Amino acid sequence: MSDASLPLPLDHGHLQLLATADLARPDHLLGAHVTTQGGVEGVRFAVWAPGAQHVSVVGEFNDWNGFDNPMTRLDFGVWGVFVPGAAHGQRYKYRITSAAGQTEDKMDPYGAWFELRPDTGSVVWRPDFTWTDATWLQRRTQGFDQPVSIYEVHVGSWARRDDGWFLNYRELAHRLGEYVTYMGYTHVELLGVMEHPFDGSWGYQVTGYYAPTSRLGTPEDFAYLVNHLHGLGIGVLLDWVPGHFPTDPSGLARFDGGPLYEYADPRKGFHQDWNTYIFDYGRNEVVMFLIGSAMKWLQDYHLDGLRVDAVASMLYLDFSRTEWIPNVHGGRENLEAIAFLKRLNEVAHHMSPGCMIIAEESTSFAGVTTPAPFGLGFDYKWAMGWMNDSLAYFEQDPLWRKYHHHKLTFFNAYRSSENYVLAISHDEVVHLKKSLVLKMPGDWYTQRAQYRAFLALMWTTPGKKLLFMGQEFAQSTEWNHDVGLPWHLTDHPDHRGIMNLVRRLNGLYRSRPDWYRGDKRDDSLLWLSADDTEHSVYAYMRRDAESGNWSLVVANLTPTYREHYPVGVPQGGEYRMVLSTDDGEYGGFGTQQPDLMARGEGWNGQTHHLRLNLPPSTVLVLEHRGETPLSEAR
Repeated sequence: MSDASLPLPLDHGHLQLLATADLARPDHLLGAHVTTQGGVEGVRFAVWAPGAQHVSVVGEFNDWNGFDNPMTRLDFGVWGVFVPGAAHGQRYKYRITSAAGQTEDKMDPYGAWFELRPDTGSVVWRPDFTWTDATWLQRRTQGFDQPVSIYEVHVGSWARRDDGWFLNYRELAHRLGEYVTYMGYTHVELLGVMEHPFDGSWGYQVTGYYAPTSRLGTPEDFAYLVNHLHGLGIGVLLDWVPGHFPTDPSGLARFDGGPLYEYADPRKGFHQDWNTYIFDYGRNEVVMFLIGSAMKWLQDYHLDGLRVDAVASMLYLDFSRTEWIPNVHGGRENLEAIAFLKRLNEVAHHMSPGCMIIAEESTSFAGVTTPAPFGLGFDYKWAMGWMNDSLAYFEQDPLWRKYHHHKLTFFNAYRSSENYVLAISHDEVVHLKKSLVLKMPGDWYTQRAQYRAFLALMWTTPGKKLLFMGQEFAQSTEWNHDVGLPWHLTDHPDHRGIMNLVRRLNGLYRSRPDWYRGDKRDDSLLWLSADDTEHSVYAYMRRDAESGNWSLVVANLTPTYREHYPVGVPQGGEYRMVLSTDDGEYGGFGTQQPDLMARGEGWNGQTHHLRLNLPPSTVLVLEHRGETPLSEAR
């Protein structure tokens, strides 16, 4: 993590690169860097504050005296000073006097580490960590034709110590790594990692864009977490928030006494819903600040990807507002933000090969995963439409589902338009939305049966997978960021059954090319029965054109048992049950199938058909027995 060539010189050429948006790692120029000048060890400080009339650095090295270490104004609004004797581990701030004569102490925008909240001091940090994941980094890819099953984790509440305090990143590494390996996920996605002042923001109101939160340890501790997970074959993604930042006076807000990182006009620069400022994507230095943050995590911390938060709020000037300023063409699109996102993705893929950049984008904006410059250049987009439709369907009383039948088939009409992640995230289990299992109608047994069916449909639908922590064992309470997950529930058979199912689904998903390859191909899913609205039964095939593998998925989404239900198949002969969500191992009744031999009469446009017993609220997955059995991790 250390680089002896840093910092870059504060000369005209390098400062100009920042001002012209040609410096992808501005943290190599700005911030606090332990270095030597004239044979004297110390720290060089540099900060961008073009509107300030005076800046000094204060800290433990000068007893927080604003007169000892005034900074020199350099080109392009950058201030710098070398402080002899200042050292790694010392706290500091920038004392900035605005053009109006007001003085305020500010955190370092490029700070590598910070004091534990509620304190807001930056900490001089010279990281020292030895990585052992070179083979992982060389082999990783964006995973377009690979299984990608993501476990979304809030690091502060996945688990807590007995005294209620956070786990250290190193403790988390071993406990989380063991669990994710057992459950069969391919990736973890971490939220709440970048430094933030307010726990209740879940890490989405960031003040330290270059620093892991000190709540869980040092930068080396965080590096250990990533390195350890890579050693277990687990990819690590990070939630990243370039859309807005908090109004805390110690942070980026009105940094040099006026709007600097944010747009000046509140109609463009202030989020009323979130009480946050919006980055000014028209300023080169702001664009470089954000891209530099992304590259810090991808390069220095070896992250395998970023999930970019709230992209829709960046794309539209009228997002959640009644007063807004049109762009130069009179439209609602934020052209500067669009240009920034394209640049971000181009730089990230060039400088961090194999990384995934994922958009949380909730509208039908075209070309989100089309390569830049023709599209935004993301690798994946969260399938918000699929999520909304699927949950809306399952929340219906089964009696009325026939009137909403095509909510579950509509995704197939557009799923090949983008590279999608089927995401059931933290947003769906907070703010009185209830946990996923309790969204299902009926009594406790019926809720669990429907939830098992929902999960099986999610894993057998084209698209990568993401499930928020706790939902893999049917947590029955909403997520609470202030406490650890209720792990005691996993000792109860009802919850253990759901965990067994998710583990089984991950094992099948990783072993069956027909479940993960060709997600964006139209022929990877063939509907056999999409219109049986009266019975709320669905049937489709998942297919992999390359290997010829295919499987049959049949869902009965009412509490009614259906005997000898006909389903068309393309081959005669014997079939085997790959999965039944009604199995006793998962908390079901274990309904048996008396006959899995396909008859010669055609059905659903296929040459043969099976007669299946469909248990209530159940998904069945079958394969033709004549094919070579696939390995199945249990």
